[in-house]
Formats: sequence, C-alpha cells, structure tokens
Amino acid sequence: MQEIQNTERKKACVNCGAELKYRPGTKNISCDYCGYQEAIAIDESGFEELELYPYLNQMGAQKHSEEISMLRCKNCGAQQHVEENYKSLHCVYCSMPLVLEDSYKEDWILPGAVLPFQIDRKKSHRIFKEWIDNLWFAPNNLKKAALDPKYTKGLYLPYWTFDAKLIGEYIGQRGDYYYVTETYRDSNGKAQKRQRRKTRWTNTSGTVSGFIDDTLVKASKQQKGRIPAKVAHWNLKLLQPFNSSFLRGFVTEKYTIPLKEGHLVAEKEGERIAERWSRQKIGGDTQRITNLQYSLFDETFKHILLPVYISSYRYNDQEYRFYINGQTGTVSGRRPYSFWKIFFLVLFILVLVALFAIFAK
Repeated sequence: MQEIQNTERKKACVNCGAELKYRPGTKNISCDYCGYQEAIAIDESGFEELELYPYLNQMGAQKHSEEISMLRCKNCGAQQHVEENYKSLHCVYCSMPLVLEDSYKEDWILPGAVLPFQIDRKKSHRIFKEWIDNLWFAPNNLKKAALDPKYTKGLYLPYWTFDAKLIGEYIGQRGDYYYVTETYRDSNGKAQKRQRRKTRWTNTSGTVSGFIDDTLVKASKQQKGRIPAKVAHWNLKLLQPFNSSFLRGFVTEKYTIPLKEGHLVAEKEGERIAERWSRQKIGGDTQRITNLQYSLFDETFKHILLPVYISSYRYNDQEYRFYINGQTGTVSGRRPYSFWKIFFLVLFILVLVALFAIFAK
C-alpha cells in the first residue's frame, strides 16, 4: 500500500496544490483550476500476461496483488474505488450517497492494463443530447430532459482476458450440396420439373491448432445486465499498461467474479473456437462433428479495466438510466415513448390498409 500512497502524493498540482485528474483522449493528467498538465509515465515494455495456474492455485505472488481502498454501496452492493479524495460521492449505479468513513481495505489482483477514456464528460453530455434528438416516437418535449452532471460518472469496469494455445482433434463428416432434377405435378395435374438439393457426406478427421488471443470475460456481476451489450464493445488493441494515473477523476469497480469462475467461461469459449476451427478445416457446404477433443495450454491472463459513462435523466418525474462507451461513444439506455405518436402511426397504417382494400375491389 505504501507504493500507492507515494504515487498519490505525487499527483498534486505543482502550481496550486489541487489534485490532478486524467484528461480523456490524452496521456496526461491535468489540473482543473490552473491548467497545469503532466505526462503519465507509460511502461514502454508493454503489459504483462500472467501465468494462469499459479494464480488459480495460490492467487498469485505478492508483486501482482495489492491492497486497495473500497466503498460498498449499501443500497445496490456495488464495490467501487476512487483514486482521489472526494468530499462527497454517489454510487455510479443507483446514485445513493456513499459514506467515505465506511471505506475498507481489500486485496485485489492488480490490473495489467487499462483502456483509458477517450471522451470527456462534456462530450458524453453532447452524445446524450444527440441520442435524445434521434429517438423514434420520443415525446416532443423530451429534449428538455434534465441531465444532472453531478450524477454522470465515468466508470472503469473490470474484465478478465485469457490467452491460450489450442490444439484439437476432430472426427466428422463433410457435406457437399448437389442438385437433382425431379418431376412433380402441380395443382392442375400438369407435370413440372424442379431442382432438389441433396447432400453428399464424406467422412473426415484431422487436427486444428492456433493461438486464442484476449478472450474477454466480464469480472463483475452487473445486476440485471446493467451494461447493455450494445455498449460493451471496445478495441483492446488500444490497451495501455496499467498506471493508476489513468483512474484519477473516475470510479473503478472491483471485480466480484473470481478468476476461477472467469476461467470456466473462457474454457467454454475455447470449446466453441475449437469447433469453429474444425468446421472451417472440414470445409464443404455443411459439416457434422461427431467427436471433438481439444486442450488449452500455456494459458495466461490479465485483469483489465474498460471505460463507460453511466448517468440518468429525469422526464415526467421518472428516472431513465443510460450508458455511453467511454472509448467509442456508443450510447444505449432506457427511454420514454409517446403514446400519441404510436397511436396516430397505427391509425394511419390502418387507414392506408382500409383504403387499399377498398380500391383493390
């Protein structure tokens, strides 16, 4: 913990003493008050892939684990870490106040990489407004929806990534389509000809091998699928070696899905990949696999952090939550619908159908 504390002391602005925060889209931390900027030291050697099984058996060596200060929301149970000293803080998921005095220390496997935010909070608000403007069947006055910047939070989500070498053996059949001409009689009893597709099956077997790179597995139990699938797509080629400076000004959620559980998900994905590779190698128009044996070896993993903005807006005294990918700007969320717009559209379609039926007679 001493190393982290020393790092945090270095993050004060040299001009005015205020806390420095990460500036999205850059590799700098900056001061919101005087504009001072400082480059983040990037480890040019890249990020380290950790051997999987020593961690599964012993939860890792001390050099890769650390003690971190955590806050648990008493309302929804989310576990969150904040790099700087906020005077007040609200849960990123349910907006309930978090009590700083209730913070506690907990061990975690240090992140090996982080995907820094590429858009700032102001831009996330502009994306929200554009999204509202383009919603179909949205109430006309939805554009006046009140978005409270206080409750817009940039959140780093925890994920596991797994790498492995795969080798597999398969037994199956290759199916090639061919067509035969057959004669049949139509409804008038007239003889007609048509092409009928058939499949010629050939027995086959073989091996597949290759490298599986960055199987992505979520590492937190997001309640009720909190992060929409549409938002949860990132370009992992832009990952940076972990540096806590990238977290400054943002909330970090601690993983709640253990490494062992995440690995089971990765193993199932490995089976799907082995089957896909086998089908590709069998070729033909279709394939049958009757037996597939595969193994993964030289497995490694890393704990990574991925960026998302979470916020909410109020409309007609109801709260609607939305999410924005902190790298791509993709947005998704709950929204209201205009009953009258839908009603008049349906009415218009029914009128068109009725008019078509009348003139078609």
